[in-house]
Amino acid sequence: MTIWWIGNAVLLLVIAPVVVILLRGVLSAARAVTSTVEALQPVAEAGSKDLDAVELLNTTQEQVSQTVAVVANYGGSLDTILEDA
Repeated sequence: MTIWWIGNAVLLLVIAPVVVILLRGVLSAARAVTSTVEALQPVAEAGSKDLDAVELLNTTQEQVSQTVAVVANYGGSLDTILEDA
């Protein structure tokens, strides 16, 4: 019976305060995460705005293809002119 009471006393005097201290640490870390996420929100919004220009890459690729075709035609004409000269 006395071992039972000693175990209860150890539980109340040692383990319970340790659990409370650890839970306070977890709670403060969780609160810190919330403020960090709120601080990151403007950065994420700015990054999202930067990605809006990605849609223009399709137009750019088409324009590059057309420019390469024009330059290739010019190069072919230049070869013909130089062969005739």
